[in-house]
Amino acid sequence: MTQLAIIYFSVTGTTEKLAQAVERGAAAIADVTLCRIGSDDIVSGRFQNETVLRTIDAANGVAFGSPTYMGGPSAQFKAFADASSDRWSKQNWANKIAAGFTTGTCPSGDQLHTLTYFTILAAQHGMLWCGLDVPGGEDPGGRNRLGSQLGLATHLIDGTLPQSDLNTAEYLGRRLAQVASRHVR
Repeated sequence: MTQLAIIYFSVTGTTEKLAQAVERGAAAIADVTLCRIGSDDIVSGRFQNETVLRTIDAANGVAFGSPTYMGGPSAQFKAFADASSDRWSKQNWANKIAAGFTTGTCPSGDQLHTLTYFTILAAQHGMLWCGLDVPGGEDPGGRNRLGSQLGLATHLIDGTLPQSDLNTAEYLGRRLAQVASRHVR
């Protein structure tokens, strides 16, 4: 069965809700492991959780998730990315399928930059990117509300994560699992 890993950081719970929705979308097709970056994983500013890194080593696909802070991923996610450099030098994650999701304070809160960061991280590892194929603003169910084809970008409305964004996260998970399952050897 296809193996997926969802590696994410969440402080308020919003990004975690998105990660769980990505998991729900992928679960019918793949065996999914949620890998939350916790405070115990960061030691002296460096990510140190070999179990999470091995989970990604074994996965066919990976979803990256982080809130957008000051125009980019959180420091905690960046610490994870920096710690992946040993895998990068050996190209351990080459040919895995990758996707990404983020949330920000404003509708155009520079979430695209976070998604771009994820794509560059994936490209450095030799991964193949899986974006959204739902035209923004044209889906009858309201998926891809903010119109980001690169991945899921969202923001809270009146303090609540819109159901349409959770539906988009589920769709992204299903799409990632489908694409990754085509590449399982």
